[in-house]
Amino acid sequence: MSGPVGILGGAFDPPHVGHVALARAAVARFGLERLLVRVVADPGHKEVETAAELRLHLAELAFAAIDEAEVSLDPFPRTVDSLEALRLENPVCLEGSVGSDDPVFLIGADELADFPSWLRPDRILELARIGAATRPGTDLVDLERVIGSLPRPDRVELFPITPLAVSSSQIRERVAAGLDFDGLVPPAVAAEIDRTGLYRGR
Repeated sequence: MSGPVGILGGAFDPPHVGHVALARAAVARFGLERLLVRVVADPGHKEVETAAELRLHLAELAFAAIDEAEVSLDPFPRTVDSLEALRLENPVCLEGSVGSDDPVFLIGADELADFPSWLRPDRILELARIGAATRPGTDLVDLERVIGSLPRPDRVELFPITPLAVSSSQIRERVAAGLDFDGLVPPAVAAEIDRTGLYRGR
């Protein structure tokens, strides 16, 4: 029996070891057959410093070691539009119940806290389950309150990941300052940042 499809979207400016760790944990937790890594060309919620094509290349390098990962460019700023365009098959979802083969849209716990303010969260929950990664120290009581406020709380699942103190903005700042960033990004990504001089001219 084939497993579900996972979707991991982001700016990936740059992709770092935390992104890869989340992807690996999600593949194991949900038994994903495919993981669609979607590099958002023009995120609706944040500014990006790097051209979409270069971020796509970095993501291809970052996730190359994960067999299930398929990296592509996402032209849609909003999640609901991206999921509508993907047209992933989820017949169980359309019947109004939760199936283990339904697509899983992956986010962090901090994103889940803001999820009710996203564009059409009700439609997102129709198109995919939500897999929200939690770290030690996450306020689970607050998250459960958020989940309970959603129209389909049964379509949200929390799963723990090992915490990694890293962010894309931190990496950009370290590179710009000429500081070491070894271990914060996959080696192939680090090599490409060094080769291109990316982020050094900020």
